[in-house]
Amino acid sequence: MLTDSFNRYIEENNLIHKDDKVLLAVSGGVDSMVMMDLFSKSGFIFGVAHCNFCLRGKESDEDEEMVERETDKLGIEHFNIRFDTQSEIESSGESVQMVARRLRYEWFDKICSEHGYNKIAIAHHSDDSIETFFINLIRGTGLRGLTGINVIYKRIIRPLLFATRKEISEYAVNNKVRYGEDSSNRSTKYLRNKIRLRLIPKIKEISPNFGRTMTHNVERLSMALQFIDTTINKIREHVSQKYGSNIIINTELIDKDLDINYIIYELLRPYGFNTEVVHDLCRSLTDNNSGTKFHSYSHIAYLDRKKIIIKNLNEVSENYSVEIGESAEQEFCMGGALRFEKLEIEDVEIIKTPDNIAYLDADLITYPLTVRKWKEGDSFVPFGMAGRKKVSDLLINEKVPVPEKDKQLVIESAGNIIWLVGRRTDNRYRITEKTRNILKITKVLNEEQTD
Repeated sequence: MLTDSFNRYIEENNLIHKDDKVLLAVSGGVDSMVMMDLFSKSGFIFGVAHCNFCLRGKESDEDEEMVERETDKLGIEHFNIRFDTQSEIESSGESVQMVARRLRYEWFDKICSEHGYNKIAIAHHSDDSIETFFINLIRGTGLRGLTGINVIYKRIIRPLLFATRKEISEYAVNNKVRYGEDSSNRSTKYLRNKIRLRLIPKIKEISPNFGRTMTHNVERLSMALQFIDTTINKIREHVSQKYGSNIIINTELIDKDLDINYIIYELLRPYGFNTEVVHDLCRSLTDNNSGTKFHSYSHIAYLDRKKIIIKNLNEVSENYSVEIGESAEQEFCMGGALRFEKLEIEDVEIIKTPDNIAYLDADLITYPLTVRKWKEGDSFVPFGMAGRKKVSDLLINEKVPVPEKDKQLVIESAGNIIWLVGRRTDNRYRITEKTRNILKITKVLNEEQTD
């Protein structure tokens, strides 16, 4: 019975303690409505949060009303919010999924802080975890991406990961749980739906027990990852030392029988270094290129013979800068990932440009570009203006908070600021009727999913 399995799964995974106050994320779909029903029978202390993203018209409003009616029947604390998701998509340049994820988790965190909830329950189930496995496999991933969805991540818990979609649906019917149907779940516009509606049914024709088999496979992969993480932590303790605010990794202490590239990737991963950067770093390490610097969104790694010195970018001096070559596609520097793309004018339709994207006339730009923090005395010609303006004045006029101001980046070409990153391009490098080639620079918004 699902109720018994639910309580057993929570106990076995130590998900909820007696004094925990759990906030349920309830969309109105069958998964989250069943989760709410199970919580109501469990005796746990909980409340409900519902987000209306206003993307499905009447359907979204009906879900909102239904969740409110059902929570009123149960007499539990209920929170509701409406987001202008479409406007947020247009202003940020992010995908629908990224915007929705960011908005809801920011709101959940706010509720937790203001109302004393210490855990957030999400109604993912085992089929979701299998779909995530295939999404990551198709996009390219390491072992970590093949372990599906975490049962626990910080304050987030997933108490339905033991159950299949079929078991949840049957419980809803047998227990007369009301729920709404999301019509977008039938669309193959999104990769997850393509996998759910097209790929997995084909595999199940070959292997009817595929769901259970995959669940066990993911569990075994998770155990293997746990073993690797434990081993990496032991290696980290052996090869790493802390000097002041710096971390120094002595690569000569790494066992020669191990794959040093993989070990270094795992050692650097917590500091935000991706596989491509680590690959270049390991190649430079082999070539003894001392003094070479590599960047993540939050740290710098310096090579000093066979040692890797890691420094937090927040502690880098104000005059630190990074040079970007003409062939660069992406650089990670001083808290901001920047993506560079070379385009022809025919490939671009510029209607409304989000703040995190700059379009510049590529033929007016001189390389290398320099990325650095702004400093007093900096000036440029803001887009739409004819005269120069001090960066400090523009930041004041836009009422930029001090912490954000301290991290503000500029990009220079031949000593001229071409972009006050995330705010204003220089008018002298704007796109005109004479432009033939375009440099598109994107300040990559934080895509780290709240797992």
